Amino acid sequence: MKTRLLLSLFVLAGCSPITNYQTIVKTPAPQSLEGVWRTSGPQSGLVSKDAVGYLIIDQAGNTLDCRQWQRVIAKPGKLSRINDQWVNVNHQVRIMPLKRKDGMLHYDRLTLIKVSSASEECQKALAEAKAQPQAETIQNIEINGQ
Repeated sequence: MKTRLLLSLFVLAGCSPITNYQTIVKTPAPQSLEGVWRTSGPQSGLVSKDAVGYLIIDQAGNTLDCRQWQRVIAKPGKLSRINDQWVNVNHQVRIMPLKRKDGMLHYDRLTLIKVSSASEECQKALAEAKAQPQAETIQNIEINGQ
């Protein structure tokens, strides 16, 4: 019991004994999480008050954390369940809990609302992430010159 509690605390703190992205089990997204989520207004989890963040979750459980300001940084990941908690695990094995409350998604110090589509730049990053071979470790996708 103590070991499970300690593992839960590590996961919720963003620390994890999991070190290999390939071993993370991708879980299909429930309808309540599937879609495109966007920040609304300035947020402390973003580098600037003008920055925008997206989290894209597809039905299969693939994710893309896309942040825009002076450039685009997109991190592909996987949706998973750890200790009955929905989490996004990116290729750097950073584990971040997802919490839905009052129609909003709380993720990585961001509050997001569901929108119909991502920005053109994040859609381009998503297409690039999908084109990458799944067996390789996917690196950050950076798109400069917005």
